[in-house]
Amino acid sequence: MALPRAFRAPSACLASALLCGALAACGGGGGGGAATEPPPVDVSAVAAADPGTALPASWKNGAFMEIHVRAYKDSDGDGKGDLRGLIQSLDYLQGLGITGLWLMPVTDSQDRDHGYSVSNYRGIERDYGSLADFDELLAQAHARGIGVIIDYVINHSAFDNPIFAHSRNSTANAYRDWYVWQAVVPAGWSIFGSNPWYGAGTGAYFAAFFSQMPDFNLRNTQVLDYHRSNLRFWLNRGVDGFRFDAVGNLVENGPAAWENQPENDEVMNAMRQVVAGYANRYMVCEAPGAPQRYAAPTSCGGSFAFGQQFNMVNATSGDVAAVAATATYYNTGPTNPSAATLAGFLSNHDSFASFNGNRVWDWVGGNAARYRLAAATNLLQSTTPFIYYGEEIGMAGGAGLSGDPKLRTPMSWNGNAVNAGFTTGRPFRALSANVAANNVAAQEADANSLLSFYKAVISLRKSRPSLMSGSYVAGTANGTLASFRRVLGAEQTLVVFNYGSTPATATIDGLPAGVTLPRLWPASGGAGSVDVAGQARIDLQAQSFAVFAVGP
Repeated sequence: MALPRAFRAPSACLASALLCGALAACGGGGGGGAATEPPPVDVSAVAAADPGTALPASWKNGAFMEIHVRAYKDSDGDGKGDLRGLIQSLDYLQGLGITGLWLMPVTDSQDRDHGYSVSNYRGIERDYGSLADFDELLAQAHARGIGVIIDYVINHSAFDNPIFAHSRNSTANAYRDWYVWQAVVPAGWSIFGSNPWYGAGTGAYFAAFFSQMPDFNLRNTQVLDYHRSNLRFWLNRGVDGFRFDAVGNLVENGPAAWENQPENDEVMNAMRQVVAGYANRYMVCEAPGAPQRYAAPTSCGGSFAFGQQFNMVNATSGDVAAVAATATYYNTGPTNPSAATLAGFLSNHDSFASFNGNRVWDWVGGNAARYRLAAATNLLQSTTPFIYYGEEIGMAGGAGLSGDPKLRTPMSWNGNAVNAGFTTGRPFRALSANVAANNVAAQEADANSLLSFYKAVISLRKSRPSLMSGSYVAGTANGTLASFRRVLGAEQTLVVFNYGSTPATATIDGLPAGVTLPRLWPASGGAGSVDVAGQARIDLQAQSFAVFAVGP
């Protein structure tokens, strides 16, 4: 079934329109004619030089935290988060049980906020620090058993990227074919409601998301080589992998064929092979319209489980259809052969990826029982679940904000109504609306807090190899009840949910006959058992879940 355009629009789209208004001086809709002396460019080739890794292979299957560095922790009082602030927060992340970080773009950008308009693919955003700071972050994270993947924007660059300055300088420039050009603005195109072609004096360039983010010509082998070298630049420094942005929009074959074209898989397979050339690395792609397709080993080899975030949160309201969709999403089958490489998440930095552009707390109306059910579902189903920063304390959206900025507010480290413990200065953006109650300082002192719940479920996950990297087996639903097993070798773990508002008994079939079911969660309730027909009956309280070992 076709997904609504608002759902399919990748991360750079809405963010740019909302956050890049100040970029009009850079050219607005293109305009301005050609530059006479384009700035120098660095497209030098970078050879592979794997520095190795001390991380265990299991780091890729622990819980990941998505972090917007600008909004996480400010170390110098300028009101903007930075790499030093993130380094100071690593003990907190380690204590939570996180084994991987996804950093939204940390490269030098034109937008100076979300980072998806990249000005320099081999430099750090100056608000965040330096390459030396980044190297220190890697060293400190690795020392704590935490891997670091970074956002990579392969589809487009910033308008002010020196390579694009050359490309638009003249039709004869050596970099002209690095971007997508036509002689004049063509008719008949509409992407996300707008014509994606913009006049620039020397022709018309293609920019699907925003005039200030022109698309690379990914049919050009020189451009592919450039991206490969950029990946090696970061991998050689010790980066543990990448999250690739907007992979459904890489190649266009006309006004009716601009999304999920066959060439996209070829491009991403080429990038995957670069990453695979380094030991123990991980990559995952953003492909809202076709996550199962890009999860395949002939493409990205891993993608986010788009659609499942809506299933999981809606299931917590007792929606029977959503419960069924949640339970069966990861079942491997002919239409979903790469289910094991789909990475779960409840929300992220994009308003299109969340219900009405809300953080989970707002989405469920602050209902703690629903929130915990959604969190547990995400953490126990996927082989690589992602948490959006602040999700573990139930951060609400930014007070008085809308769109993507509402989701990208400063982290609530304490209940200070002025700075939330994020900075000693003035925060770059409004704080979360519930900072007074939902903050790290308050929840760390409360054994019954949401933060303590996240720690406990992540700890449970890490204690069972089958929950970390096992196969997803027998995802089934019956009304508001759902169950599945995670299996790795001889170890099996049974997970059962009651998303309903009344107590219920789940009947589980297909288990090994006669075995006991030691209870892993919650601590009370005792073990279960399986009869001679391989069936177990599990009593569950309303809006609760239980986890059992399947064995003698």
